[in-house]
Amino acid sequence: MSTISPSPASPDGGDLPYRLVATDLDGTLLTSGETVSERTRAALAAATGAGALHIIVTGRSAVWARPIFDEIGYTGIAVCGQGAQVYDAGAHKLLTSLTLDRRLAAIAIEKIEARTGPLAIAAGQDGLDGQVLAGPGYELLIGSDLPVVRVERSELFDAPLSKLYIQHHALTDDALAEAARHAAGDLVGVVMAGAGVVELLPLGLSKATGLAVAARRLGVRAADTIAFGDMPNDVPMFGWAAHGVAMANAHEELLAVADAVTTSNDEDGVAAVLERLYPQR
Repeated sequence: MSTISPSPASPDGGDLPYRLVATDLDGTLLTSGETVSERTRAALAAATGAGALHIIVTGRSAVWARPIFDEIGYTGIAVCGQGAQVYDAGAHKLLTSLTLDRRLAAIAIEKIEARTGPLAIAAGQDGLDGQVLAGPGYELLIGSDLPVVRVERSELFDAPLSKLYIQHHALTDDALAEAARHAAGDLVGVVMAGAGVVELLPLGLSKATGLAVAARRLGVRAADTIAFGDMPNDVPMFGWAAHGVAMANAHEELLAVADAVTTSNDEDGVAAVLERLYPQR
């Protein structure tokens, strides 16, 4: 798919092309080195200086996202945990937090394993002090320094959860996600969020539901929003926003529904679009 530019026309006839800029984190705002480039920082500063709002919408929990927020000086509201958490980064406070029913999650795991065979499982605990517990065989493939606690499988369900992560020794991420949806899609949401990251969520939860909650707090609408992403977990967000821009490195499922495609995260793809929409003065 060729790189194309989104239209700069305002959705509501106002001076700003979009009042809300929603960006995914890994693979989108962050480079492969897990930093935000100076060019991207400048483009975001120009957008916010013009009056737009920037919101980060990430699959990471607030605990996992906070080091990035601190590093880039992000103090606004963020949507974390695939929409489960609306988080005030400046105040380090959860505004909303949804949990995964542990009984349904355990049943979902049984149903999936009946279809696929044994899984490696990790569990994301609820709350700002929640840890990520990794059961036997689970290997974290994203984030260089994200903390995980190694536990026995029986300990994964001991505390309230925001999500489960599943891996399979033979199936690809896409095949595992498809198998999980067929086996337990009536009990939990299933999303593929990155390499080795297939997640089980509360049914109906998505980045779109979390972003809608955050947008109401910010006083903006879907029609005011441009969204950037790279993975299938960004599909609902693209469906909600007025304009969805996929990175060149995006998964084919997101590319298929994107309104536009920019350059990759390592080529400042977010900045390339924002510089056209919000020129620096």
